Amino acid sequence: MAIGPIILTVLGLCLFEIVSSIDNAIINAEVLSTLRPRARKWFLLWGLLFAVVLVRGLLPWLIVWFATPSLGPLGALTAAFSGDPKILGAVEASAPILLVGGGTFLVFLFFHWLFLEEKEYGIIGERFFHANGVWFYAVISFILSAIVWSSLRHSSMMAFGAVLGSTTFFVTHGLKQRAEEGERSLTNKEMSSFSKLLYLEIIDATFSVDGVLGAFAFTMSVPLILIGNGLGALVVRQLTMGNIDRIKRYVFLKNGAMYSILFLGIVMLLDSFGHTLPNWMSPLITFVVVGFFLFKSVRAVPTPAPERNLS
Repeated sequence: MAIGPIILTVLGLCLFEIVSSIDNAIINAEVLSTLRPRARKWFLLWGLLFAVVLVRGLLPWLIVWFATPSLGPLGALTAAFSGDPKILGAVEASAPILLVGGGTFLVFLFFHWLFLEEKEYGIIGERFFHANGVWFYAVISFILSAIVWSSLRHSSMMAFGAVLGSTTFFVTHGLKQRAEEGERSLTNKEMSSFSKLLYLEIIDATFSVDGVLGAFAFTMSVPLILIGNGLGALVVRQLTMGNIDRIKRYVFLKNGAMYSILFLGIVMLLDSFGHTLPNWMSPLITFVVVGFFLFKSVRAVPTPAPERNLS
């Protein structure tokens, strides 16, 4: 891969990681406000190493290895940069299973947000879908049926990948709901700093699944995912420690993250069925969608009234 596409991919991964982690960063900031400065520094340094190396590095590597066990651990790590025809063939054969599962997960994630989650209404139609949230399960059932039916025409393993993607969504969604409820209780100052930090790291691991699966819409290269998501995680950590109040003012950033997730899920599904899009498409979609909702957020921020001179 040339240097230009590599840089574009890393930047796209970084941006996607940032916007998809905003909600978790806001809750983390509220918990960290109850900790001493030493504990906050620990979260920024050692917590970052845990978040990047053990979660955003280990998880995509395990996913590729699980999808293509014939590669072995080293082959799964270096598959995208290998010129070995056997490795390239194994990756090409297993990629549709991984992509259809990840695409199903991301599409489900978007529709859950659209139908059921509280939000600032950024574009026309969001209020209507939110008011008719009861249709969420019917919609995703039809979507899953269509994906599985189409997958069976290619292979039974692709159909299994789609079902596994939906299962992953419901498992991680349940963990997220429980985690969000528990994390808000961490603002109780009677809990020890160690307990709060440990819980924050567990929650971060749970919330990282979205970013890791979405990363495969950008690239199948584990090293690039590690770099891009790692840089994004570093930025989110810095925002958590310092500028989170400012980020809260950009009320439509979550909308941008979710529409990015929808489009990336569609890209993964199309790719899994052989409709391969250019490598620059996923980063471009992310930049355009997030940029649009950032622009809307900036316009929505009230301008402070000028002070009157009473002298």
